[in-house]
Amino acid sequence: MMKTLSIASWWQTLGGVEKFFWAVALLFSFMFVVQTIISFIGGDDDGAFGDSDEYVDGDGGIDYQFFTIKNFITFFTVFGWVGLACLQGNLPLAQVILWSSLSGIAIVMVMFLLFSRMAKLRSSGTLLIQNALHKQAETYLRIPAARGGYGKVHIRVQGSLRELRALTDDEVDVPTGKPVTVIGIVNDSVLLVTGKM
Repeated sequence: MMKTLSIASWWQTLGGVEKFFWAVALLFSFMFVVQTIISFIGGDDDGAFGDSDEYVDGDGGIDYQFFTIKNFITFFTVFGWVGLACLQGNLPLAQVILWSSLSGIAIVMVMFLLFSRMAKLRSSGTLLIQNALHKQAETYLRIPAARGGYGKVHIRVQGSLRELRALTDDEVDVPTGKPVTVIGIVNDSVLLVTGKM
Protein backbone atom coordinates (compact mmCIF):
# COMPACT_ATOMS: atom_id res chain seq x y z
CA MET A 1 0.00 0.00 0.00
CA MET A 2 2.85 2.36 0.89
CA LYS A 3 4.54 1.63 -2.43
CA THR A 4 1.32 2.40 -4.30
CA LEU A 5 1.00 5.70 -2.45
CA SER A 6 4.64 6.59 -3.07
CA ILE A 7 4.30 5.85 -6.82
CA ALA A 8 1.11 7.91 -6.97
CA SER A 9 2.72 10.81 -5.11
CA TRP A 10 5.83 10.56 -7.32
CA TRP A 11 3.61 10.67 -10.40
CA GLN A 12 1.90 13.81 -9.10
CA THR A 13 5.25 15.58 -8.75
CA LEU A 14 6.03 15.09 -12.45
CA GLY A 15 5.42 17.79 -15.03
CA GLY A 16 3.26 17.20 -18.10
CA VAL A 17 6.23 16.58 -20.43
CA GLU A 18 7.81 14.12 -17.99
CA LYS A 19 4.51 12.28 -17.60
CA PHE A 20 4.24 12.01 -21.38
CA PHE A 21 7.73 10.54 -21.77
CA TRP A 22 7.28 8.17 -18.82
CA ALA A 23 3.96 6.97 -20.26
CA VAL A 24 5.49 6.40 -23.71
CA ALA A 25 8.58 4.67 -22.29
CA LEU A 26 6.64 2.34 -19.97
CA LEU A 27 3.83 1.49 -22.40
CA PHE A 28 6.08 0.73 -25.36
CA SER A 29 8.65 -1.07 -23.19
CA PHE A 30 5.86 -3.39 -22.02
CA MET A 31 4.77 -3.94 -25.63
CA PHE A 32 8.39 -4.56 -26.64
CA VAL A 33 8.82 -7.22 -23.94
CA VAL A 34 5.54 -8.93 -24.91
CA GLN A 35 6.50 -8.83 -28.60
CA THR A 36 9.92 -10.35 -27.82
CA ILE A 37 8.39 -13.15 -25.73
CA ILE A 38 5.84 -13.93 -28.46
CA SER A 39 8.62 -13.98 -31.07
CA PHE A 40 10.62 -16.49 -29.01
CA ILE A 41 7.59 -18.69 -28.32
CA GLY A 42 6.00 -18.57 -31.76
CA GLY A 43 8.97 -17.98 -34.04
CA ASP A 44 8.45 -14.96 -36.29
CA ASP A 45 4.76 -14.61 -35.50
CA ASP A 46 3.89 -11.36 -33.76
CA GLY A 47 0.67 -12.73 -32.32
CA ALA A 48 -1.64 -9.95 -31.17
CA PHE A 49 0.52 -7.28 -32.72
CA GLY A 50 0.34 -8.80 -36.22
CA ASP A 51 3.22 -9.72 -38.47
CA SER A 52 4.07 -7.08 -41.01
CA ASP A 53 7.50 -8.55 -41.75
CA GLU A 54 6.35 -11.58 -43.72
CA TYR A 55 8.32 -12.57 -46.77
CA VAL A 56 6.68 -13.07 -50.13
CA ASP A 57 8.00 -16.03 -52.11
CA GLY A 58 9.42 -14.96 -55.42
CA ASP A 59 9.47 -11.28 -54.50
CA GLY A 60 12.60 -9.69 -55.83
CA GLY A 61 12.17 -6.51 -53.79
CA ILE A 62 13.16 -5.64 -50.25
CA ASP A 63 12.17 -8.49 -47.96
CA TYR A 64 12.28 -6.63 -44.67
CA GLN A 65 9.90 -3.66 -44.57
CA PHE A 66 10.75 -0.36 -42.86
CA PHE A 67 7.25 0.63 -41.68
CA THR A 68 6.14 -2.24 -39.45
CA ILE A 69 4.53 -2.67 -36.06
CA LYS A 70 7.81 -4.06 -34.69
CA ASN A 71 9.70 -0.96 -35.80
CA PHE A 72 6.90 1.30 -34.51
CA ILE A 73 7.18 -0.25 -31.03
CA THR A 74 10.99 -0.11 -31.11
CA PHE A 75 10.98 3.54 -32.19
CA PHE A 76 8.71 4.69 -29.36
CA THR A 77 10.52 2.56 -26.76
CA VAL A 78 13.80 4.28 -27.59
CA PHE A 79 12.05 7.64 -28.04
CA GLY A 80 10.59 7.44 -24.52
CA TRP A 81 13.76 6.42 -22.69
CA VAL A 82 16.07 8.80 -24.54
CA GLY A 83 13.54 11.58 -23.89
CA LEU A 84 13.63 10.85 -20.15
CA ALA A 85 17.44 10.82 -20.19
CA CYS A 86 17.49 14.18 -21.97
CA LEU A 87 14.99 15.63 -19.48
CA GLN A 88 17.23 14.45 -16.63
CA GLY A 89 20.06 16.31 -18.36
CA ASN A 90 17.92 19.50 -18.28
CA LEU A 91 17.97 19.92 -22.06
CA PRO A 92 15.43 22.27 -23.67
CA LEU A 93 12.22 20.60 -24.85
CA ALA A 94 13.09 21.13 -28.54
CA GLN A 95 16.39 19.26 -28.07
CA VAL A 96 14.68 16.52 -26.05
CA ILE A 97 12.25 15.88 -28.90
CA LEU A 98 15.03 16.13 -31.51
CA TRP A 99 17.40 13.68 -29.77
CA SER A 100 14.57 11.29 -28.89
CA SER A 101 13.35 11.22 -32.49
CA LEU A 102 16.83 10.85 -33.97
CA SER A 103 17.66 8.03 -31.55
CA GLY A 104 14.44 6.19 -32.41
CA ILE A 105 15.03 6.58 -36.14
CA ALA A 106 18.67 5.50 -35.79
CA ILE A 107 17.83 2.25 -33.97
CA VAL A 108 15.07 1.42 -36.47
CA MET A 109 17.50 2.07 -39.36
CA VAL A 110 20.06 -0.26 -37.77
CA MET A 111 17.40 -2.97 -37.35
CA PHE A 112 16.21 -2.42 -40.93
CA LEU A 113 19.72 -2.79 -42.35
CA LEU A 114 20.52 -5.87 -40.23
CA PHE A 115 17.29 -7.70 -41.01
CA SER A 116 17.30 -6.82 -44.71
CA ARG A 117 20.89 -8.17 -44.97
CA MET A 118 19.87 -11.32 -43.10
CA ALA A 119 16.87 -11.74 -45.40
CA LYS A 120 19.15 -11.67 -48.43
CA LEU A 121 21.23 -14.48 -46.91
CA ARG A 122 18.12 -16.54 -46.30
CA SER A 123 17.51 -19.30 -48.84
CA SER A 124 14.03 -20.65 -49.38
CA GLY A 125 15.36 -24.00 -50.64
CA THR A 126 13.15 -23.75 -53.74
CA LEU A 127 15.07 -24.75 -56.86
CA LEU A 128 15.34 -22.02 -59.46
CA ILE A 129 16.29 -24.16 -62.44
CA GLN A 130 17.63 -21.12 -64.31
CA ASN A 131 20.55 -21.19 -61.85
CA ALA A 132 21.70 -24.44 -63.50
CA LEU A 133 22.31 -22.77 -66.87
CA HIS A 134 25.95 -22.99 -68.10
CA LYS A 135 26.96 -25.13 -65.11
CA GLN A 136 28.89 -28.39 -65.26
CA ALA A 137 27.11 -31.64 -64.39
CA GLU A 138 27.73 -35.38 -64.56
CA THR A 139 25.53 -37.92 -66.28
CA TYR A 140 23.85 -40.22 -63.78
CA LEU A 141 21.68 -42.16 -66.28
CA ARG A 142 22.56 -42.40 -69.98
CA ILE A 143 21.02 -39.63 -72.06
CA PRO A 144 19.79 -40.86 -75.48
CA ALA A 145 21.03 -38.90 -78.53
CA ALA A 146 18.95 -36.31 -80.42
CA ARG A 147 16.35 -35.96 -77.65
CA GLY A 148 15.48 -39.64 -78.01
CA GLY A 149 14.58 -39.90 -74.32
CA TYR A 150 15.36 -38.64 -70.85
CA GLY A 151 18.49 -39.31 -68.89
CA LYS A 152 19.55 -37.91 -65.54
CA VAL A 153 22.40 -35.74 -64.34
CA HIS A 154 23.87 -34.80 -60.99
CA ILE A 155 24.42 -31.07 -60.71
CA ARG A 156 25.25 -28.70 -57.90
CA VAL A 157 22.74 -25.83 -57.85
CA GLN A 158 22.14 -23.29 -55.07
CA GLY A 159 24.69 -24.99 -52.86
CA SER A 160 23.24 -28.51 -52.96
CA LEU A 161 23.64 -31.55 -55.20
CA ARG A 162 20.53 -32.18 -57.32
CA GLU A 163 19.43 -35.02 -59.56
CA LEU A 164 17.57 -33.68 -62.60
CA ARG A 165 16.23 -35.09 -65.85
CA ALA A 166 18.11 -34.14 -68.98
CA LEU A 167 17.89 -34.21 -72.78
CA THR A 168 20.63 -33.74 -75.34
CA ASP A 169 20.86 -32.62 -78.96
CA ASP A 170 24.16 -34.49 -79.37
CA GLU A 171 24.28 -36.99 -82.25
CA VAL A 172 25.49 -39.76 -79.91
CA ASP A 173 24.27 -40.96 -76.53
CA VAL A 174 25.85 -39.35 -73.49
CA PRO A 175 27.06 -42.24 -71.32
CA THR A 176 26.80 -42.52 -67.54
CA GLY A 177 29.57 -40.73 -65.69
CA LYS A 178 30.39 -38.30 -68.52
CA PRO A 179 30.82 -34.60 -67.67
CA VAL A 180 28.28 -32.41 -69.47
CA THR A 181 27.45 -28.72 -69.71
CA VAL A 182 23.95 -27.31 -69.29
CA ILE A 183 23.22 -25.30 -72.43
CA GLY A 184 19.48 -24.77 -72.03
CA ILE A 185 16.36 -25.18 -69.91
CA VAL A 186 13.62 -27.34 -71.43
CA ASN A 187 11.11 -26.81 -68.61
CA ASP A 188 10.96 -26.50 -64.82
CA SER A 189 12.48 -29.94 -64.27
CA VAL A 190 14.41 -30.82 -67.45
CA LEU A 191 17.83 -29.57 -68.58
CA LEU A 192 19.29 -29.51 -72.06
CA VAL A 193 22.91 -30.66 -71.88
CA THR A 194 25.81 -31.43 -74.17
CA GLY A 195 28.72 -33.79 -73.74
CA LYS A 196 30.84 -31.78 -76.19
CA MET A 197 33.35 -29.98 -74.05
